[in-house]
Amino acid sequence: MLCPICGNKTRVKIRENTILENFPLYCPKCRQETIINVKQFHTTVILSEKDKGD
Repeated sequence: MLCPICGNKTRVKIRENTILENFPLYCPKCRQETIINVKQFHTTVILSEKDKGD
């Protein structure tokens, strides 16, 4: 799975039937955590650390 912020690979693998809701996706390169939803390879970004203002 690719990071929605920087586009690099993360350490998470998903399959066709994977469903994730409010999943905290961490990117080791940009060190950002993003809350995402995934259903049938379609990823939706819910909240990123940039949005929180931290």
